[in-house]
Amino acid sequence: MPFPERLAIASKNPHKLRELGRICADWPVEWVTVGNHESPWPDVEEPHETYLENAADKARAVASALGIPAIADDSGLEVEGLDGGPGARSARFAGNAASDEENLAKLISVVEGLSPEGRRARYVCLAVIADPGDRMSYASGVCEGSLVIGRRGERGFGYDPIFVPDEVPGRTMAELADVEKDRISHRGHAFRALRDLISA
Repeated sequence: MPFPERLAIASKNPHKLRELGRICADWPVEWVTVGNHESPWPDVEEPHETYLENAADKARAVASALGIPAIADDSGLEVEGLDGGPGARSARFAGNAASDEENLAKLISVVEGLSPEGRRARYVCLAVIADPGDRMSYASGVCEGSLVIGRRGERGFGYDPIFVPDEVPGRTMAELADVEKDRISHRGHAFRALRDLISA
């Protein structure tokens, strides 16, 4: 699938839109987002147990509604001591309507009793591009690390205040500058790999 002239980002999350705007800044496309498009923007549930199914649903729904290709991702945090949970349910860990703060508070309460080995964790991202004709390509990215109990840092979102990436030991994702986070993050890895697929 070659680069389209116009490409939608299938997300309403302002944090994710800003992050993707940085990561994908060099893509040779005109970006279409919920903030600069007048057509109704579909609300898409994430009911599946896999990142690929959730991301594909979002990209396909927006591509179909707008009539142009769309990118989407589904991401999650997988914790060793929780058998890989919360995983694809990371955004709904504390309930289907849970906020980032509620999800983070629940995870902290759950992992407090785990050993350092049990608090080993990884961020996973599955990035998808789909067109209105239902063609699709996807790529994945991973960021390995571990969890701390005390929140640290004011940047980032989601579980970033307690996730310490292996590549930058001693600092949580929420303590990293944007350029540092984008270089090592699961979302950065996934969308750079997706870009390579499109441009190949």
